[in-house]
Amino acid sequence: METIRLTMAQALVRFLDNQYVELDGQEHKFVNNIFGVFGHGCVVGVGQALSQGGHSIRFLQGKNEQNMALAATAFAKQKNRLEIIPCVSSIGPGAMNMVTAAGCATANRIPLLLLPGDTFACRQPDPVLQQAEFFQSFGQTVTDAFRGVCHYFDRLERPEQLMTAALHAMRVLTDPADTGAVCLAMPQDVEGEAYDYPVSFLRKRVWHMDRRMPTQAQIERAADILRGAKKPLVICGGGVRYSFAHQALRHFCESTGIPFAETQAGKGVLPWDHPLNLGGIGVTGGSAANRIARDADVILAVGTRLSDFTTSSKWLFQEQAKVVALNICPFDAIKMDAEPIICDAMEGLNGLTEALRGYSYSNGATAEAERDAWRKTVDDWYHRQSENGLCQTRALGIINEFMQKKDITVGSAGSLPGDMQRLFRPGDPDTYHMEYGFSNMGYETNGALGVKLACPESEVYTFFGDGTYLMAHSELVTCVQEHLRVHFCLFDNSGWGCIENLQNNQGNDTFGTVFRFRNPETGELDGDIIPLDFAKNAAGYGLKTYTIRTEEELKAALQDALTQPLPVLYDIKVLPASMTPGYDSWWRVGVAEVSEQPRMQAAYRDMVSHIDDTRKF
Repeated sequence: METIRLTMAQALVRFLDNQYVELDGQEHKFVNNIFGVFGHGCVVGVGQALSQGGHSIRFLQGKNEQNMALAATAFAKQKNRLEIIPCVSSIGPGAMNMVTAAGCATANRIPLLLLPGDTFACRQPDPVLQQAEFFQSFGQTVTDAFRGVCHYFDRLERPEQLMTAALHAMRVLTDPADTGAVCLAMPQDVEGEAYDYPVSFLRKRVWHMDRRMPTQAQIERAADILRGAKKPLVICGGGVRYSFAHQALRHFCESTGIPFAETQAGKGVLPWDHPLNLGGIGVTGGSAANRIARDADVILAVGTRLSDFTTSSKWLFQEQAKVVALNICPFDAIKMDAEPIICDAMEGLNGLTEALRGYSYSNGATAEAERDAWRKTVDDWYHRQSENGLCQTRALGIINEFMQKKDITVGSAGSLPGDMQRLFRPGDPDTYHMEYGFSNMGYETNGALGVKLACPESEVYTFFGDGTYLMAHSELVTCVQEHLRVHFCLFDNSGWGCIENLQNNQGNDTFGTVFRFRNPETGELDGDIIPLDFAKNAAGYGLKTYTIRTEEELKAALQDALTQPLPVLYDIKVLPASMTPGYDSWWRVGVAEVSEQPRMQAAYRDMVSHIDDTRKF
């Protein structure tokens, strides 16, 4: 057997450089870039392997480990899981910073390869810098924290273990039904140890993402249920996008006449103005989709996890409504006591379209009326004005109307995802990029970098609040470093407005959710609003910035930004509580059972009454 002597880190880099995926006969190189923040646990291991060359992988310099991993997650999502950016860190805090991003990737079913440094396998110098010691086991390190948020975890305690570990990592990363975060923890001494690796291990390897076909029996069972439906509804989830099933969904709905609603991940698969598109569904959905869903007798859920936001905590659908779940993942396909159709979304939709040939759902007048009424509501929110200042929905509408069809929008947390699922009108397919499986604050600022790396020819507009900016904005500097024009749309409402709204709606007075000075008279955080100048902060990083308080200033800034060669930040001062409310939905949160506050007591009674109307599983 022909071999080559390499360190474990050198072999890892060469292995990653030769991984490809194939879908529908087209090959895609799986790794072209790698993110890293170097420290003593990786700089002379993987860092050395990258710097000495002999590969085609481009190094991207992260500024914070969590943030670069969020950028990598967004990159893989925008690439429809056909390409990834692995992330390298040092040991200790550098490694732990990536745990949150691992949870985000796993929750959203996005492939993310994490390569944290680790303590010494030989244990000779223990305890080393940044090593947390666990008294019950020398074999335990902080990287064990990744076990709870990854679909595959391995620790390479010998250089030859790379061969099995790397293959199993790729197995998970390229499996549409079982993908998520993968962690290969690398003890820093092992990174530099050499081994005679078989050349065959380092050869070009193509991972075939073959489409899983439905059985004829599955198709017939689903078709029989749909034929008996009087008020059917399709839910379009992110799996439709990842399967490239856009046209299959269009053909199915148009041939049957069944309307469809969108999850956050499925929004933008088909045009917002398609005659059968009812818009967003669930807690952050609109009245059209939610009213039709509440009355539906059969739900065809395609490529969706059926999360609490999509189902309104299982309150949205009637108890007797039948759910048919068309999903590649068996774990998702049996949720809500559904009839499982375990297959690729495109193949399943095509099979159902053929099986239902001649069938036509003819009672769409109600859905059409709800759709038309909702679109008028969207127009109203987008043009709502106040003499007290700029409304959040008006600012969002101005940006939405300014954006071109190929421009991409990014979002994740706070009140803006609700406004965006309800109101935003995407352009071309796959230009609406929302991370809402984890609702990870900081994804917006950092994920925008990943989206721009994935689609450098598109303008990327990312929407977030001041709370998110304060949490995680380090990769703005990376955008400057890489000369990437990203549009950072910061909506400053002086706090965590979404959570304050939830707090107030559940009977609580505002507490700890607004950015105020501590009041020396009360000792509480109820003093004046802290005047934060985010434009000045971002300008210090090298961005072109705009401070915006009026419609005219926003419109002028959007125009000027397209003449800039660098990333831009719009510091948009919006009125607090100027977001959209909920529409015909309910969300279960843990309300206090015992309270001295009458409004809280009423909120608890309201929660109990809604629970009585939910499906239990």
